[in-house]
Amino acid sequence: MRLPVGGKKAELSVAKVFSRRSIETILGATALSILGVLVYFAFIATDLRLDEGYEVTAKFNAVDGLVVGSDVRIGGVKVGAVVGQQVDPRDFKAIVSMTIRPDVRLTKDTLVSIGNDGLLGGNYIKLELSGGGHALIDGAELTKTKDVISLGELLQRVLVLVRDDPSAKTSDF
Repeated sequence: MRLPVGGKKAELSVAKVFSRRSIETILGATALSILGVLVYFAFIATDLRLDEGYEVTAKFNAVDGLVVGSDVRIGGVKVGAVVGQQVDPRDFKAIVSMTIRPDVRLTKDTLVSIGNDGLLGGNYIKLELSGGGHALIDGAELTKTKDVISLGELLQRVLVLVRDDPSAKTSDF
């Protein structure tokens, strides 16, 4: 860098430029460090770690609201995660792939259903073990499935019950 001729004044302006650049560098590094810490805490809070274990699949007629990354739970405790979804081209059913922790051994007669975390919550896979049968191996298919009931379908059922309820009808005297 070429310094302008001018003595002390030129030395002061060069010192100002270097001090300003170093302050900007320190502020940028601080901002990036804070961003890194926030990303780390978000990663820990959302439990987005890679799930190890064995993979099983299940077929459903409908999986409304279930997404890759959704929990797989037994008795409300997370034991795995949904790792994939696809459509079977032969029967057009939804195939859900999930990873289960290695310490949880599922059996062939495990009931698989789709649960809901409330009106605004997401869906998850709910497993109900019966206790009998042989333990599944990696890549096995769970055949006892129960489809999700969508909110619209549930409201239709309630409306039908309300319309057909004999106690709701008025009687003429």
